[in-house]
Amino acid sequence: MASTSVETSLRPARSSALPRAARIQLGSSLLWMLAGLAIGLGMAASGDFALRSVHAHVQLLGWVTLCLTGLTYAVLPRAAEGALARWHVVLHNLGLPVMVAALAAYHSGVPAAEPFIALGSVAAFAGLLAFALAVRRVL
Repeated sequence: MASTSVETSLRPARSSALPRAARIQLGSSLLWMLAGLAIGLGMAASGDFALRSVHAHVQLLGWVTLCLTGLTYAVLPRAAEGALARWHVVLHNLGLPVMVAALAAYHSGVPAAEPFIALGSVAAFAGLLAFALAVRRVL
C-alpha cells in the first residue's frame, strides 16, 4: 500500500486543474504539431515544397502559438476567465483551419481560395487580439 501512495504523489496534477481555455489550447496545439510534422514529412519525402508556407503557418500559428497561449492561460488563470479568453479560443481555433486550408488550396492552384485566406487570417488575428487584451487585463 505504501508504494501506491508514493506513486500517487509522483503523478502530475490532473488536467482539470488547468483552466478550460488552457486545456483547449494545449490540446489543439498537439494536433497542429502532428499536422505540421506530417506536412513536413510529406514535403521531404516527395521533394515538392510548394506547401512550405502552409507548413510554416501550421507550425507557428498552430503548434507554437496555441501552445504558448495555453501555457499563458495555465500560468495566468485569471486571463483565462471571461469573454476575451472565450473569444480568443473560438476565433483562433476556427480561423486557423480556414486560413490553412485556403492557403493550401491557393498554393495548389485554386485562386478562388484567396478570400478565405483573408477570412481565416482576420479571425485568427482577432482571436489573438482578444488574447492580448485578456492577458494585459491581469498584468
